[in-house]
Amino acid sequence: MQNIKMTISYDGTNYCGWQRQNNAMTVQQRVEEACTKIFGKASFVTGASRTDTGVHALGQVATLQTDTTIPIDRIPYALNAALPEDIVVRLAEAVDLEFHPRYGAKQKTYQYKIINARFPIPQWRNYAEFNRRPLDLQKMQEAAQYFVGTHDFKAFSATGGSVKTTVRTILALSVEKQGQMIILTVTGTGFLYNMVRIITGTLTDVGLGKISPEEIPRIIKSKDRIQAGQTAPPQGLTLLSIEY
Repeated sequence: MQNIKMTISYDGTNYCGWQRQNNAMTVQQRVEEACTKIFGKASFVTGASRTDTGVHALGQVATLQTDTTIPIDRIPYALNAALPEDIVVRLAEAVDLEFHPRYGAKQKTYQYKIINARFPIPQWRNYAEFNRRPLDLQKMQEAAQYFVGTHDFKAFSATGGSVKTTVRTILALSVEKQGQMIILTVTGTGFLYNMVRIITGTLTDVGLGKISPEEIPRIIKSKDRIQAGQTAPPQGLTLLSIEY
């Protein structure tokens, strides 16, 4: 029996997130169906991150235990032939049977994109949030630095998550502008349910002048979800990479 670690990219537009559900199509279901077809028996994969409906991934990681005789380096080719074009297995590697994609992760990096212009760009409608109101990039950058470090991020967690603690560590958070696009990139040891999207919504409020950068520490300490900004739409979010 082999434990196969797969790096997977997908466009989440047509899926109700990563995790398998009873009455909705998900990325995990599509991957498992492809594995079952290629390996000839019912297959189950374990993912590292439970991305939400409409959220994308460049570097999702999942594992599959199988006794296949297909060479490891040929597995992506075989699976991609059985997958829809919006899901691609980019890499397959053999790892120890004890390896777990979620519990073994040391850090994850997400990116959120905002089109900040007078009019939306149709080609980006599924891959970035559109905001026509001018955003103050400098203030957003100032506010972003208050998130870096180890904090109780309860104020930035949506209801519905089940975790033992809401303390998390953000290693880096940058806000950059490329043309009409504002890009937030955040790396952390782990994230709460909707945490990145709520941080994004809060930084957007800073950019709009609704919240001052200096208020961020107070909001964090409040542990009150109401004090933070709205949850940014899902389509602007992409899971970039997971490090082990």
